[in-house]
Amino acid sequence: MKRSKKVGFAVLGLGAIARSSVLPAFKNAKSAELIALVSRDKRKAISMAREFKAKAAYSVEEFDACLANPSVHAVYIATPPGEHLEAVDRVARAGKHVLCEKPLAATAEQSAKIVEVCEQHGVKLMTAYRKHFEPSTLFLKNLVRSGKFGTIDMVHTVFSELHIAGKSVPWLLDARLAGGGPLMDLGVYCLNTTRWMLEEDPTEVDAVSWKKNTERFTQVEEGISFRAQFPSGCILQASTTYSSAISSFMFVQGEKGWACLTPAFPFDEDRLLTGKIKGKGFSHNFKIVDEFAPELESFAQAILKNRPVQPDGKQGHRDMRIIDAIYESASKQTPVVIRY
Repeated sequence: MKRSKKVGFAVLGLGAIARSSVLPAFKNAKSAELIALVSRDKRKAISMAREFKAKAAYSVEEFDACLANPSVHAVYIATPPGEHLEAVDRVARAGKHVLCEKPLAATAEQSAKIVEVCEQHGVKLMTAYRKHFEPSTLFLKNLVRSGKFGTIDMVHTVFSELHIAGKSVPWLLDARLAGGGPLMDLGVYCLNTTRWMLEEDPTEVDAVSWKKNTERFTQVEEGISFRAQFPSGCILQASTTYSSAISSFMFVQGEKGWACLTPAFPFDEDRLLTGKIKGKGFSHNFKIVDEFAPELESFAQAILKNRPVQPDGKQGHRDMRIIDAIYESASKQTPVVIRY
């Protein structure tokens, strides 16, 4: 590809996240161009292609034809996690680059295969962690890395929302498709954002999960709380549930100060960062921004300039390895040491 060209994208999966956020983001990404849409419903793909000005529309049965389209250089995969491996395998074998929604897969075994197949076929793989590009989280990370808080003692974080029968996405309660419950859907933000902010990986986890509504939550947890121990001595305490009003925050405390970002993870609300360093308080407001366009732009630039991708597939796989350990700890009711 010539550096002057845009990267042509196909989007596989036209559910809620694609419609509300991924597709509208292309108009704000200078180096990424929406070429094609792929859906189980061909009529839906055609209709949305008109709406978002994509040049082609395919059914999933026509996915190979989409991948053969010379204008498609990369695919944004927005299907359920349990379907990621099959999709990535087809995309990589076709020589197209992969931007895959989080979590990278439904299990660590699947995510390992995703990383492997992309490496085998020489295509780039990015895990869609939008918080790496969002201004308030970047601001907080820079504060942490600057040392202004001193040694970080603890991170408290929560991301929860109410899963409503008949209204919320039903496959989120299907273990084969989702891989798990709110930990996979929401708690992964708590885990990945903390790892990225601290720039280290936990060595041990301890977790407890619960199911109060056993009629609805037959395959996945209703809620889960976990502790993660990091080599620096920092402890992450995180919780997520499908049985509370939407809520999220990230609280960081160190020997010289603290900071609290709320709401930390939804993409449709203004954010407030408050804190105190050496006794001096501060407060910053962050307005709603498009968190998906920077992902697209970063990935497109990595392709055009042939440079490393961040966050890459290995980061997505590492989160899956940790999540598997969290589920193991909750099941066995004992701490689990993580061996990478």
